[in-house]
Amino acid sequence: MSTAKIYSPAKNVMQSGKHGLGTWLLEYEAGEPKVPDPIMGWAGSGDTLSQLKMRFESQEDAEAFAKSKGIAYRVVRPQKSKLHLKAYSDNFK
Repeated sequence: MSTAKIYSPAKNVMQSGKHGLGTWLLEYEAGEPKVPDPIMGWAGSGDTLSQLKMRFESQEDAEAFAKSKGIAYRVVRPQKSKLHLKAYSDNFK
């Protein structure tokens, strides 16, 4: 059985809103590499678990689910964003 990754997704860069920032995802890591289909050219594999994403309210809920189902997992902590505040007049220096 493959391992799962538990992480909090980053904010969408195309929007300024912060909806959905407190959620955590449990996502299986790919168990086998994707191979291009000779006819269509699409990449695919026989590993259907890599298509599964489960959403949880907190990191503890995701870890509890993984432990209850016997899923090996790793937690990826979110990175803190840095604000680079500057004055408007700095654009003309």
